[in-house]
Amino acid sequence: MNFIIGLRGSLSAAVLCLLAANAAHAETGALATSMVVPGADVIASRTLANGLQIIVWPDADIPNVAWYHWVKVGSRNERPGITGISHFFEHMMFQGTAERAPGEFDRVMEANGGVNNAYTSNDVTVYKDWFPRSALEVIFDIESDRFANLSFDPETVASERGVILSERRSTVDDPNQWFLAEQVQAVSFVAHPYQIPIIGWPSDIAAWTLDDLQNHFRINYAPNNTVLVIVGAVTPDEVFAMAEQYFGKIPAQKAPPEVRTVEPPQQGQRRVEVSRPGQTPYLQAAFHIPPADNPSMPALRLLADILATGPSSRLYQRLVEQEQNAIEIEGYVEENFDPGLLWFFTVLPGDGDLENVETSLFAELQRIAEDGVTRAELDKARNIQLAGFWRQLATIDGKADLLGTYQVFHGDYRKLFKVPAAFQAVTAEDIKTVAAEILKVQNSTVGTLVPVNAEQEAGS
Repeated sequence: MNFIIGLRGSLSAAVLCLLAANAAHAETGALATSMVVPGADVIASRTLANGLQIIVWPDADIPNVAWYHWVKVGSRNERPGITGISHFFEHMMFQGTAERAPGEFDRVMEANGGVNNAYTSNDVTVYKDWFPRSALEVIFDIESDRFANLSFDPETVASERGVILSERRSTVDDPNQWFLAEQVQAVSFVAHPYQIPIIGWPSDIAAWTLDDLQNHFRINYAPNNTVLVIVGAVTPDEVFAMAEQYFGKIPAQKAPPEVRTVEPPQQGQRRVEVSRPGQTPYLQAAFHIPPADNPSMPALRLLADILATGPSSRLYQRLVEQEQNAIEIEGYVEENFDPGLLWFFTVLPGDGDLENVETSLFAELQRIAEDGVTRAELDKARNIQLAGFWRQLATIDGKADLLGTYQVFHGDYRKLFKVPAAFQAVTAEDIKTVAAEILKVQNSTVGTLVPVNAEQEAGS
């Protein structure tokens, strides 16, 4: 699954008014298509000579800054033998440089009132900082240092291998739900590197060489493979000047190798069956979907909300409320560079019947593909998406995240401001069409986990 691996482990009155108005104007789409995002006209972007893209959104509501540095590398860019290496650098980037000792990055950040985080996905690794306006140049200094002069001390590398192996045990190997998800992900793809787990396979984590690490960093962490987004109490001119001063001296590199593999169309349902110690049965179903920039993505996101977001969703009502065969059902849409997956995660009671739940799940998916959705369901799903969109844009952190997402995954941050109109344009017929294309049995991978007690496991 495209869950994100991280290093560190109520609606406003304005939004409520927006939702009410949106429902009232659903026929014409006048509201969504005419909305203007406040302050969007002051966004500025520049690309340095070394290829580093910089996007700045001045926002002086509070004297703080959000910093998102997007590195276009994830498990998608790996191969057998080096799986998990992208996630490894999420750790190593905090472990010192030629100029600074391990831990000094965090100490300087905290001394200047800042905090930080990072995550790795199938497609990207993202480094995030939040700090007072007064610390802007300090952050430029320490951030550029780790991108230019990262240390590869053998003792630190060995120590972080152990940390990641321990992280893998606690987040993937031990929790039954995520163990099953990793198996479903691996079976869903037979050719594309999305089959690789973000955290990597244990044998590869233990075996990366120093050459593997240095080559991966040199190629993928080059400025021409990254996008820096800064939002907050700054001006574009000062950001561009500091970026030139601190990042401009880092040389560009040859572009990373392209991922040319295309996953072939699935011709029949695939299945994964797991028996492990535990008390809870799990059912997971994954369907192949288009990439993030596909025009059908807004309809697909609305479809997922109608099916599995909240207690009023189709699948919750049927599996949990009416049939009482499940205790939880959730959906998740991967938005990737390449075609990804639409997931459904179902948790059953201890004595739950996996076969019955699977039958009901696929019956409901077939029903929506054949009969479509109601006007009320479409309005509700649209309001969920628009509420999330405007809520995220209300903060400097949300602005930075969305700007980077649309620049990296959609090719242009300006497409962000077409999101409300895109959701408003989706019709019930669009959702029915997407459901019929995606929710086919032959396009699915189904994973089941049957819990057994320790004595049964030992005997088998």
